[in-house]
Amino acid sequence: MNSATFRPSPNCDARPEGADVALVVIHAISLPPERFGGAGVEQLFTNRLDPLEHPYYADIHQLRVSAHYFIRRTGELICFVAPERRAWHAGVSTWRGRERCNDFSVGIELEGCDSLPFEPAQYEVLAGLLDELCERFPVQGITGHSDIAPGRKTDPGPYFSWGRLRRLLAEKGRADVLARIEPEGAPNADDGALMRWPFPLAVRAG
Repeated sequence: MNSATFRPSPNCDARPEGADVALVVIHAISLPPERFGGAGVEQLFTNRLDPLEHPYYADIHQLRVSAHYFIRRTGELICFVAPERRAWHAGVSTWRGRERCNDFSVGIELEGCDSLPFEPAQYEVLAGLLDELCERFPVQGITGHSDIAPGRKTDPGPYFSWGRLRRLLAEKGRADVLARIEPEGAPNADDGALMRWPFPLAVRAG
């Protein structure tokens, strides 16, 4: 997207030959956990995380991970890896019987966690980004990290409203993009239902 700030991550490589972008994976991340607005996520994705800055960082600073996009609470959009390349965001994962989801997916990180709602600005930017990605690539599905790595990952978590995302896409007239979202979520769902636990939910709220 033209509105994205590009901060290149070294944690990427070429996609396998013939691997088109078929999937978009939505994640959530906050560093330190449940704290927003700092430089931790950018530092992690660019291998600059200081293990002495926070106790949590001591265990993760050596990780070599990335995502294509990061959407801050303010709606600021940062691109770490061009979507044509493979970012290292999904880990051990399976989608529709296909393993190694990094090979054929785009990863979008939202600044957030499993215990707090996301901001309206994040949904707006996310909807626009999904619109653009579906125009540029043969995307077949849009799903959450927890759906491709069940039991290992929980993000984007129970406070992420798939219903709200669906509603925004419907308002933009993008029923074609909306149809590619796999997790359930009625466009008219009450976002207050997102307070239900435990996760994963048997029936998703919103």
